[in-house]
Amino acid sequence: MRILLEKFTKKFGNLTVIDEMDLEVRDGEMLALLGGSGCGKSTTLFAICGIHKVNSGRIMFGDRDVTNITSQERNVGVVFQSFALYPHMTVEDNIGFPLKIRKESKAEIRRKVDEIAEMMHIEPFLKRRPGELSGGQQQRVALARALIRRPDVLLLDEPLANLDATLRLEMRSEIRRIQQETGITAILVTHDQVEAMSMCDRIAIMDAGKIVQICPPREMYTNPVSDYVAGFLGSPPIAFLSGQIQDGNFVEPSTGTKMPVTAAIATSHAGREVRVGIRPEYFQPDGATKIKGVVSFIEAQGRETLYDVTLPDGNILRSIQGAHSPVNIGDEVEWGVNTEHMLVFDQDGRRI
Repeated sequence: MRILLEKFTKKFGNLTVIDEMDLEVRDGEMLALLGGSGCGKSTTLFAICGIHKVNSGRIMFGDRDVTNITSQERNVGVVFQSFALYPHMTVEDNIGFPLKIRKESKAEIRRKVDEIAEMMHIEPFLKRRPGELSGGQQQRVALARALIRRPDVLLLDEPLANLDATLRLEMRSEIRRIQQETGITAILVTHDQVEAMSMCDRIAIMDAGKIVQICPPREMYTNPVSDYVAGFLGSPPIAFLSGQIQDGNFVEPSTGTKMPVTAAIATSHAGREVRVGIRPEYFQPDGATKIKGVVSFIEAQGRETLYDVTLPDGNILRSIQGAHSPVNIGDEVEWGVNTEHMLVFDQDGRRI
């Protein structure tokens, strides 16, 4: 089911949260709405499912205009981070509740519950109550309840936020597997860039009620349109340095290090102040363009180690390495930047 938002506007009193947003979610894809708190991603989701009334614009499900119809009439499945299960009901009754509201027969409800329970791997828990389940099991039940009605659209609002790290990893792959098996169109709202990148076909980055970039995860990581987008994706995060373009190079002011830029940037921004973004994988001991700094932080993460290197002016470059370097905090190092992968932004944060 294709979802289309045209000139979607949402206000709360005099505050405009979303202003004339256009968004298309393709049939059968999983799209992430990613952004910081207050950017409008949950507001968008609630408008799609009918919880929020649209002030102007329209929402289309396929060729059907659903802008002014109720949530019940839209046939959407919604999973919240709180699970929102009925504690006095068994798992079986929780899952089958949407079908009971539709007044389907007991035999049909039981058949569909058994079918979805098998898909979700929760058959042994059908007679239990939610309080007797782990967080991951409860989330599977909530997902089963959303899917049993065979919705046209699945909406996921921070569905993994209340789970521990191991369960989040497990449920990321499970939700993606089920979405692909069913072919349902899904929208995931999250502030977790790892969830967005690992689960979704495309990501829409939101800021202040607007979509600033929408594309597949890898493309967004390697080709961000702004320093905001570049800073939102990547763990550990990208490091930024400010300096000037001179004689075909970005010149880092505290060390005088010259980092070559493209001919187009050298020409268009000669003598101008810019910011460069350097991701940790492109700042390594064997990098070509050397820059001196002092190791100020080391964090062993198992097979990888993260280093912070502080430059004379206090700016920090980050490096993530597969093998532990024989350095200690306080050591001066001269590691190198792979300038071919350096991202350059103008003073307004736009990618050059």
